[in-house]
Amino acid sequence: MSPDRERFPPQIKYIAWNEAAERFSYYGMASILTSHMVDTLFLSKSGAVARYQVFVAAAYFAPLLGAFLADRFFGRYRVVLWLSWGYVAGHLTIALFESLWGLYAGLFLIALGAGGIKPCASAFVGDQFGPGQQHLLKRVYNLYYWMINLGSTASTLAIPWLRGRYGPAVAFGVPALFMALALLLWWGGRRHYRYAPPTGPNPHSFLHVMGRALHRVGTHRAGAHWLDAAGDRHPPEAIEGARAVLRIVAVFAPIAAFWALFFQYGSSWVIQSRELDPRVLWFTVLPEQIQSLNALFVLTLIPVFGGLVYPALERRGVRVTALGKMQAGMFVSVLSFACATAVQLSLDAGGRPSIAWQVLQYLFISAGEVLVSVTALEFAYTQAPAAMKSTIMGFWFVTIGVGSLLTAWVASLNVFHGAAYFLFFTLLMLAGALLFRAVARRYRPAPAAALAA
Repeated sequence: MSPDRERFPPQIKYIAWNEAAERFSYYGMASILTSHMVDTLFLSKSGAVARYQVFVAAAYFAPLLGAFLADRFFGRYRVVLWLSWGYVAGHLTIALFESLWGLYAGLFLIALGAGGIKPCASAFVGDQFGPGQQHLLKRVYNLYYWMINLGSTASTLAIPWLRGRYGPAVAFGVPALFMALALLLWWGGRRHYRYAPPTGPNPHSFLHVMGRALHRVGTHRAGAHWLDAAGDRHPPEAIEGARAVLRIVAVFAPIAAFWALFFQYGSSWVIQSRELDPRVLWFTVLPEQIQSLNALFVLTLIPVFGGLVYPALERRGVRVTALGKMQAGMFVSVLSFACATAVQLSLDAGGRPSIAWQVLQYLFISAGEVLVSVTALEFAYTQAPAAMKSTIMGFWFVTIGVGSLLTAWVASLNVFHGAAYFLFFTLLMLAGALLFRAVARRYRPAPAAALAA
């Protein structure tokens, strides 16, 4: 085999370092966002949590727009380039305008940039590999994931320290510099990239099939699926593909409960950490810095699960499936908020436990992320027809956004306080896990012929 076929294309270094810089900017800003809203803008704790979760939701609805513009009109490179300018402007707006409206304007630009870039940049990586290099895709996406976590870990350690030492203007300004660096790196590789042209409209897309079927609802023959009513305009493979998407969406729906919990490590968990004793052995840990545990645990647990846990289960005769891993992750995530509830009970009783007790919360939610999030896309891509894979990605982002909006809504109601707040989400996660188990048991894989379409 030619050595060139075993090497990454030279342009990958621009994309990989762009991703690390972009993630540094995003996670660095997000790590201090809740504290900034409470300390500098004097919002209530529940108001800060609600606004943080709305921002996260917006960042996960924006990929639908970014993917649409890239696929239909402008291509991935241009969409990332253009949105990056607004992304830089968003960071600068928060740094320069210390007001609630400055925050809103900045977060809008950041959510549009971070979310819109997300599906385009990850797909653009795959575009760089030509015939005979497809075997390198797994390696490059492993590198991509490591660069994401490198950026997030470094920023969640550094940016809270900068905020404490130099104030919010500097702490939000540094992410702006890193996003500008990301933009420069993206532009720097322009002469080396491989560019996939926009695909244009798909007349047999999921939405077209759904729209036609709903328009003709009730006209399908007895015993047939209601989507078959779209058969007058769409081929059988498009209808079966839409059916496969609906089956996968049914699996995704209970996972919204997981996302209602997950991103609270940047909102309600920060609020909780601010009340804990920051001393751990000889170190003083800033409340926002402990968020770096998520990335560190994920980087550790992925090889542990893949190299030790799954093979050990297989050797014992336990069949490890995607749905099984996701189900386990849902139940493990319940433990994360059960731990948060226990810590908060101690605080409510007048104690001041060590911030080290939050390590268990991060361990369980990170294990849930590896089992649920990493596995879910693998499951979806093996079950969705080729023509519907981008649709499935869109629905996955919507699931994340819906979960975050649910948390924002609960926080804005301000009904639950103290340990009751964390107990509510513990029970919500348990209900989601039980619902997921019921859906997983009824799931039937899509026919192989449809997947190959």
